[in-house]
Amino acid sequence: MTTPTPQPGIMEIALYQGGQSHLAGVRDVLKLSSNENPAGPPPAAIAALQDAATRMHLYPSTDHAPLRAAIGEVWGVDPDRVICGVGSDEVLQFVTQAFAGPGDEIIHTEHGFSMYPILTHMCGATPVRVPERERMVDVDAILDAVTERTRVVFLTNPGNPTGTRIPDADIVRLADGLPTSVILVIDGAYTEYSDGSDGGLSLAETRDNVLMTRTFSKIYGLGGLRVGWGYGARAMIDVMTRIRQPFNLSLPALAAAEAAVRDVAWRDRCATVNAEQRARLTGALRQLGLACDESHANFVLARAASVDEADAAEAALNADGIIVRRVVGYGFPTGIRITVGDAAQTGRVIAALTRWREEAVA
Repeated sequence: MTTPTPQPGIMEIALYQGGQSHLAGVRDVLKLSSNENPAGPPPAAIAALQDAATRMHLYPSTDHAPLRAAIGEVWGVDPDRVICGVGSDEVLQFVTQAFAGPGDEIIHTEHGFSMYPILTHMCGATPVRVPERERMVDVDAILDAVTERTRVVFLTNPGNPTGTRIPDADIVRLADGLPTSVILVIDGAYTEYSDGSDGGLSLAETRDNVLMTRTFSKIYGLGGLRVGWGYGARAMIDVMTRIRQPFNLSLPALAAAEAAVRDVAWRDRCATVNAEQRARLTGALRQLGLACDESHANFVLARAASVDEADAAEAALNADGIIVRRVVGYGFPTGIRITVGDAAQTGRVIAALTRWREEAVA
């Protein structure tokens, strides 16, 4: 007796593991494992969501026109070249599903977002993992990995979980070095936290084979609603739109995202607070003997001297009700990714780790 056979690549997928949310027996839990905005969503988005709740019996728009128009106004882009998805994850899925399949290759870097190989296997293509250099994307390594079978290159910038960012000139060099038949996807989920970076917008504006993606889950605080967007050449967006389900985003999600993107002052305040507390956290971690690179995101990757030390540091944080993210699956067995919180939350992290160090010495 035969059984249904899955499509090629499906059984190669390792299930995605989200950040931990609970600690047994702890009430005052501080979750710093998923890079969420400690300020929550903008009040304007909450108001828009509440208003939209009275219209939940209506179908949402199929073209996302009001949200795309708002994105166009705020970011200075052509709304007709914007595509919206269920988080930027779905936009990434559109590009792999539309432009790659069995026999093709999709490149991602050593410490890139763990969804990349999953999305690659979903479309039946082969993931190609290239090394990074000192936790930084290596443009030459990517270019060396390109073959006649390469269809897509995924670049996370700033990186997750590293927080590092490669200069815009290196991204231009990467784009220049790729065949025009290969799509360069610049995944800019943390761009709003990265001062001086346009997240690949200018390249997506001028190159037919560059797609830039953004999310509302991070600085806009809408992770629970799942909204993201992509920007690229009109021909590429047209292809991707053909496989987008017409009602992929709900009416409340569209309303909240539109209000959020228009609240530029809120976005800028959140970025300022993050920069202040990120510098504070980075300095404290280094003083406590935990190595970390300069982060351009809303988290810091602390690197312990050993796995045992990382285990002990995480245990000390957990004992104080603080949840962080171990990133073993990203290639950092001694790594602890800590979301940057507000002033009080950052102080709580520093205090817990300081007590841990003092007790270890005593």
